[in-house]
Amino acid sequence: MEKIMPNRLDRGFYMYQKEFEDKALEVLRSGWYVLGNEVKCFENEFAEYIGAKHCVGLASGLDALWIAFRVLGIGAGDEVIVQGNTYIASVMGITMNGATPVFVEPDEYFNIDASKIEEKITDKTKAVLVVHLYGQASNMTPIVKLCKKYNLKLVEDCAQAHGAKFEEKQIGTFGDIGCFSFYPSKNLGAFGDAGAITTNDDKIAEDVRIFRNYGSEKRYYNKVVGANSRLDEIQAGFLRVRLKHLDELAEEKKKICERYLSELYNDKIQLPQIRKGATHIWHQFVIKSEYRDELIKYLEEKNIGTIIHYPIPPHLSEAYQYLGLKEGALPITEEYAKTVLSIPLYNGMTEEEQTRVIKALNDF
Repeated sequence: MEKIMPNRLDRGFYMYQKEFEDKALEVLRSGWYVLGNEVKCFENEFAEYIGAKHCVGLASGLDALWIAFRVLGIGAGDEVIVQGNTYIASVMGITMNGATPVFVEPDEYFNIDASKIEEKITDKTKAVLVVHLYGQASNMTPIVKLCKKYNLKLVEDCAQAHGAKFEEKQIGTFGDIGCFSFYPSKNLGAFGDAGAITTNDDKIAEDVRIFRNYGSEKRYYNKVVGANSRLDEIQAGFLRVRLKHLDELAEEKKKICERYLSELYNDKIQLPQIRKGATHIWHQFVIKSEYRDELIKYLEEKNIGTIIHYPIPPHLSEAYQYLGLKEGALPITEEYAKTVLSIPLYNGMTEEEQTRVIKALNDF
């Protein structure tokens, strides 16, 4: 029996194989490979899809994060509030600029607990970084209010939630900057590293455009010490193809997850919850279990793969030992790290594969 992988990227390629291959040849034959027409068109199309004024293509999601804080002027001596249970890249975006992350516990939807942000604000707080984890939009209304009240910058990490909405408004448009990753496993995935920043602020967009290209507005005239972080033409072309199909791809994943939610019943497993007013685009289907290690082993024996997102919270990672946070500092975050498990979910997943996963989990 073929192993069911936690994620499969080849199926998403084969669904639109001819379009991807035609686009690759088109770009290769164009003779223009960096910052050309494909990037410009993708930036316009994605900005329109999100409902933002600007989109600036970058080399990766991590670049989007650290460049966001750099152009906002946040650095040494500044604090940025972020949830504890995120992927470490979110935190790196803050610390690569010399700023200090201040962690807040998550709510039952795996996103930042908006009610716990205010108590963490000090006179050093300059921004809040909201991560729309696993594909579900965060509770944005109280967070936007808080940022206005304390005059804080609001940055959204939308790496896992392209197209998710909170109260009918697209994520990536609530704050000063939305940061996106188009890593191949994302719902809007490229075929290599790629990222972008969205913003409604003309100056921020201009600053990011200059910064991504060695700090140069026009060739050999450098305004600032920038970076080389350009979305390349071929990835932009592939992203344009996938963007056309993004809603139908999201719908397919939603149907798989609706099956999971209605057919999985096992008191040893907790299913994910959806917040009222939020949409979930199901980057991952994340369950919780007190018996996670046994469950992983059991599923492995049934030829079903799983992934833990994420086994070590950033505050306990070796990279952030210097922050001096010990086990017990963030009990909810740490409990999630010990119990969460992502089960197989991908575009092109067959009904038979879904049934196998459901049966195995119910029999555990």
